Amino acid sequence: MANESLTGARLKKVLAALEENWQAEVEAYHTYMALADRDSDPVRAQVLRHLANAEWEHAALWQGRIVELGGAEPVYRGSPGGEADSLANRAGGVRMALRRLEIEESRHIATYGEQLKALGDEGSIAILDHVIEDEKDHYHELGSLLRGHYTAPAGAPKIDAKAVLDELLAKRNKGRKQPGAWIGDAIYGVNDGLGAIFGIVSGVSGATAGDSKYVLLAGISGMVASALSMGSGAYLAAKSEREIYDAEIAREREAIQMNTPEARELLSLYYQVKGLPEEDAHKMVNHIASDPEQFLRVLASERLGTSEDALSNPLVSASSGALSTAIGALIPVIPFFFLQGVPAVVAAAIVSLIAHFAVGAAKSLITVRSWWSSGMEMTVVGAVEGAVTYGIGILLGKGGM
Repeated sequence: MANESLTGARLKKVLAALEENWQAEVEAYHTYMALADRDSDPVRAQVLRHLANAEWEHAALWQGRIVELGGAEPVYRGSPGGEADSLANRAGGVRMALRRLEIEESRHIATYGEQLKALGDEGSIAILDHVIEDEKDHYHELGSLLRGHYTAPAGAPKIDAKAVLDELLAKRNKGRKQPGAWIGDAIYGVNDGLGAIFGIVSGVSGATAGDSKYVLLAGISGMVASALSMGSGAYLAAKSEREIYDAEIAREREAIQMNTPEARELLSLYYQVKGLPEEDAHKMVNHIASDPEQFLRVLASERLGTSEDALSNPLVSASSGALSTAIGALIPVIPFFFLQGVPAVVAAAIVSLIAHFAVGAAKSLITVRSWWSSGMEMTVVGAVEGAVTYGIGILLGKGGM
């Protein structure tokens, strides 16, 4: 279709599509730049900045075409940090943000593919052909970032070893547990408490026809037991994690003392696998190795994939695990403080299923699923669990057990 035929409603439709494309590209630019600025891995940050610059070039192409067709200069309506500032991306951490971006790139490819058939504008189609190829490359680069097998992009400026070293040393102060871990622990604690006690409440309700005395006794006892179990489990897990880390550090220290040249070569190879040229990798290792303790921490961090600052505090883990489990466990019990019999059972079922949906929807903060599907899945699981345990309770109650 010739460009001259783009008039009236058809032209408005094309301009609207092009402005949406421009908005998406500018938002992607801000997202990549914000993530790059926060990333403590210098090579990954460079890849993200490379992707950001490509998105900015795409936005310039769409803006130019909009102006050519007589449209107004587009104005960015998103956040200065793009999607990087969204609660889901901040909660999920860097890897989850990259996974969401990978999915978003695939959606852009699909959207642009549909526009190839629908726009009917030669100038826009030429841009689409170019942008689609770039977006495919972005999708693969993000996949490589997620797998940890990545190199500095072609044409990107050479990494300065000293600058990389400074960023790497700063990583020690930024390696603390991300907010996403706190949200994840809380969500799963509430989920465990809610699921376990909802089952107990349903079963006892079925066996006793909703006698609040017995339901409260069983529910509160189960709540206390679940909270203590979750808290002690979290404490022991965090404590064991620290003990294992300390043991690995001791073994790493001994290995460095026995064969320092081999340890230097090992750290250099780690950086080369990440994409640093051999010469820069050796220079960086020489800088780091000038401080034996720093050399030990950096090498251990590369080998173990974590640092001491990133380890959980056992007491904090125990407290958060126990508290969140108790909160989730209390929800199915609340109606029985005020109601008796069938009304209490119905109220408990409604409140618990609503809570199941809310917890499932909250899980979307640390996963890539939609809040609706995640919430519905949890609701269905809770309904099945409640129905089964209620039925079992009725059978046991009739059996006189």
